[in-house]
Amino acid sequence: MTTATAPAYSPRFILACIAFAVLGTLTFMAAASVISGGARITYDDTPWALFIHVGTVIPALLLGGPVLLMKKGTRLHKMLGRIWATLMMTTAISSFWLQGLVGSIGPIHIFSVVTLISIPRAIWAIRKGDVRTHQQAMTGPYIGLIVAGLFSFMPGRVMGQLVAGLF
Repeated sequence: MTTATAPAYSPRFILACIAFAVLGTLTFMAAASVISGGARITYDDTPWALFIHVGTVIPALLLGGPVLLMKKGTRLHKMLGRIWATLMMTTAISSFWLQGLVGSIGPIHIFSVVTLISIPRAIWAIRKGDVRTHQQAMTGPYIGLIVAGLFSFMPGRVMGQLVAGLF
């Protein structure tokens, strides 16, 4: 396997990608609001999505760190990486049905949009031999997973309510 260097991305390109992700999320939020007639969607309305989301986010969180730290290019790394990528894509997709805090898709869903772009980009990069881009595209969603996980413990969110109920 050859190691190609990743192309240098200009700050303008990076900002354009961020703007595209934000605009895509806002567009998706607006469309979801129009389709739902502005009705507030709660976790009680979509328990299946919560089960899928939690059922994929926990193993993704536990698996992601070891995959990022293990020797690269091995059969084990590839197999666990594919499992992790599938878990992350499922987590990202299921998140769009979890809208309890603001009653619609909120800013936290930007992590989902970025994941849905980043994981396929990482797969494409490694198939082209671009190891550096692959590593960056896989590291970003894992960091986003951790950050989004921390946000999930805010008051008013399901995990925040669970933790608050314990004390």
